[in-house]
Amino acid sequence: MKSNSVIECLLDHKSIRAYSDQDPTDEVIETIVRAAQQAPFAAQSYSFLLSRDRPKNAFKAPLLFTVCVDMYKFERIMEVRGWKRRTNDLNSIWMAVQDASYAAQNLIISGRSLGLGSCLLGAAPSYADKIAEQYALPERVFPMVQLTMGYPDEAPPCRPRYPLGYTLFEDKYTHFTDDQVREAMKVMDDGYLAQDYYSSKNAMIKLTVEREETYDFDTYSWTEHICRKIGQRSPDPGPMKKQLKQRGFDLNRANP
Repeated sequence: MKSNSVIECLLDHKSIRAYSDQDPTDEVIETIVRAAQQAPFAAQSYSFLLSRDRPKNAFKAPLLFTVCVDMYKFERIMEVRGWKRRTNDLNSIWMAVQDASYAAQNLIISGRSLGLGSCLLGAAPSYADKIAEQYALPERVFPMVQLTMGYPDEAPPCRPRYPLGYTLFEDKYTHFTDDQVREAMKVMDDGYLAQDYYSSKNAMIKLTVEREETYDFDTYSWTEHICRKIGQRSPDPGPMKKQLKQRGFDLNRANP
């Protein structure tokens, strides 16, 4: 593989959950947010919320960013220009999720380049109402993901990734045989087991469906862990649709 400082920065990514006492300066924060703003976008339909309240932030991180999809700002521009929105909310939120995701990734990479570590927290949409109250968010702003950041006080190894053949498809998609799927599973599972990832955290999701428990921490690894998440959690979309609707997004509505 080719290598340069950018590639090395990307390949060395790992989630950081322990932070030193050093606080990032205002200059550092301004730098990484400006770098995040230079991400590709359709309408810059995102915003960052920032908390520096260490005692309340996850992992007592010096910085907690909340990355929001934000249709409020541009819809205010439309009001000033005398336009009314016609695009439906499903299309709008897909566009905004893309914008916000690109910017969040730039925030992570730019922070990493300056020696900061980070950890994404994906549960923000489930308590969007509480975040909205905390930050006095207007309607049409929806918390998409949170991100802790600071100077690392730990040095975990990089986590495994799928083999390239399970990710990159040229000309046409591969329809995998069971053996090919098992090969990709083995790369992930053996990698996590070698790092004692789940055993060190005592992190085994309990079975809530009718399946016999056959795993212990010598065999429980990434593919089983993610299967238990997707195979057991949140079968009802109602709570998430409610969170979206409270923030002013109705995915079922057609605009005239």
